[in-house]
Amino acid sequence: RPSSRRLGGVGVALAGGGLLGAAYELGALAALDEAVEGLDLTALDSCVGVSAGAFIAAGLAHGRTPRQMVRLFIEDADEALDPAAVLGSSARLWRRLGAAAPGMLRAALQAAALARARGSTDTALDALERVARSLPIGLFDASPFERALERLFSRQPGGNDFRRLGTRLRIVATDLDRGCAVEFGAPGFDRVPISRAVIASAAVPGVFAPVNIGGRDYVDGALTKTLHASVALDQGVSLLFCVNPLIPFSGSPGARPGVIARAGLPTILSQSFRTMIRSRMGTGLEKYRVTHPRATLVVLEPRADDAALFFTRIFTIAARRRVCEQAYQHTRQDLLHRAAELSPALAAHGLRLNAAVLRNPQLRLVDFNRPALTPPRGSLADAVATLGKTVGDIEHALRLHRSAPAARNRRTAGPAAPRRARA
Repeated sequence: RPSSRRLGGVGVALAGGGLLGAAYELGALAALDEAVEGLDLTALDSCVGVSAGAFIAAGLAHGRTPRQMVRLFIEDADEALDPAAVLGSSARLWRRLGAAAPGMLRAALQAAALARARGSTDTALDALERVARSLPIGLFDASPFERALERLFSRQPGGNDFRRLGTRLRIVATDLDRGCAVEFGAPGFDRVPISRAVIASAAVPGVFAPVNIGGRDYVDGALTKTLHASVALDQGVSLLFCVNPLIPFSGSPGARPGVIARAGLPTILSQSFRTMIRSRMGTGLEKYRVTHPRATLVVLEPRADDAALFFTRIFTIAARRRVCEQAYQHTRQDLLHRAAELSPALAAHGLRLNAAVLRNPQLRLVDFNRPALTPPRGSLADAVATLGKTVGDIEHALRLHRSAPAARNRRTAGPAAPRRARA
């Protein structure tokens, strides 16, 4: 197909969203990867990731397809980034803290009472403030995630080094002391190991401790912007696929009010956070229309009325599997619905939507009959599971093959189209 150098490049910008957000992004990207002919998500001009999206962006930059990462993230026990590992690594800290907390609180209150008896103005709230300062600065230890990512990236071409990648990867975190965004992977910030940058970008304040890199503390990149799409746009990208998995829930007009408040404090906080970041993202998208008028941003998001997605449990593998499949099917429907709108921008970059693939009702991303975790390597169960995966891949490829006879005939009629020139 014709070179897109004159138009600029093609890239992705992936927002955060925790474990379920990452699962949603994988499902959406898998649908995009299958439906857009000519698009190679492992050979983009720019990959920008924030928080959970940083992990996905790094995987793409290392040549992992979305479908491969679905296997990695959900189904392979040896490489799955299981939150149980993080919870387990933090359990000892919280057992010690739980045992010490009553004594700390009692001593602080006794000290406050004694101080007041001596005429001090210290109050019980002052005592509680001193106790709060002694609490850990993060609920969980992210080091198991970092070690897993380091092992994973080190086995891929390019390794754990931004400078060795063929794709421009940018992982965005927030400098805690300056309150500004930092692009790991950019000149001057490209010597940081990719695994360390991903952990810094995902360090949600209060949940994980700030990550120290080069003597500075970094936290979640979503604190400053939701997508950081401008990072890719400023690199010359003119077609940017953006995935934002977190939008505020909006029930049907006739739904009974108060459902979120009745679900408890975590749900209230989740809705509040989603409302804030979605509003901020909308403002940013409007700004890009002015600052980058020739760029096309394709935003992929869940439905606002998807109660099953909003109220799903966070940590279970079964939930991640459901969210992945849900995102895959919803994105397929969304792309088909927006085909007329998207086709001109895609065509300008030598890409096209395959409507036959999008209309194929047999296509699935997650095999719910497949065990969620891989048996021990070398076992008979492992061999059977591997065979099952291979058969599943063949069946899926055949479904895709039957969906696009026209495209297949074009490919057999002439030489292969040249690869899109990199910007």
